[in-house]
Amino acid sequence: MATPHIAAQPGDFAPAVLMPGDPKRAERMAQAILDQPKLVTEIRGIPGFTGAYAGDGPHRGKPLSIMASGMGMPSITIYATELFRFFDVERIIRVGTAGGVSDQVDVGDVLIAVGAHTTSSMNELRLPGTHFSAVADLRMAAAALAAADQADQPVFSGCVISSDHFYLKIPDQLEALRRHGVLGVEMEAAGLYGVAAEHGRGALAVLTVSDHLTKTGSDMTAEQRETVFQGALGLAVAAAFA
Repeated sequence: MATPHIAAQPGDFAPAVLMPGDPKRAERMAQAILDQPKLVTEIRGIPGFTGAYAGDGPHRGKPLSIMASGMGMPSITIYATELFRFFDVERIIRVGTAGGVSDQVDVGDVLIAVGAHTTSSMNELRLPGTHFSAVADLRMAAAALAAADQADQPVFSGCVISSDHFYLKIPDQLEALRRHGVLGVEMEAAGLYGVAAEHGRGALAVLTVSDHLTKTGSDMTAEQRETVFQGALGLAVAAAFA
């Protein structure tokens, strides 16, 4: 049964969905790792694909879906809610980009977001009078960390911050985030983790650092943001089959 934002039928989605923000990145990922990916939805230009995992290893041939989320927490929470509630999806792994905050990380590094602070009030509305803890599924995070041991690029695990704003700068916020060990800033993870908690499902964000808020001269181009995802993608697949 189609929903307001997903034109698919029951059974069209695999138990695990990889979810980049960019529709073009979703298509590139599907072409890269799925055998004969089938387009199962494309409402509002947001594509979703399902196919058999075509990579090497024990998970080859298992069903896997890839769908874009759009930008921001309102967008990803709509798609995640419909996937969990109406299509029996069990796990969603955001495969996106982040701006580096910590001095430890550089452009091109991969972040496994075990927790997500946020400037948004979206999760506050879930538990009135309570500060909601937006955390990843630990089994999925552990699977991604285990896969990271085999990676040939730096991988960091810790907290990110999910922001409602891309351009707004809050005085002294950046330094406070750095003091508290925040790895990077993005716009979706906290919202995704909230939806997963509501539905008793699993979620994780695996992010490629595409730019850095304090280090200059090495930011990715728009084309690179669309195409440089292989390091994060391998960890996301490991989490998908955890």
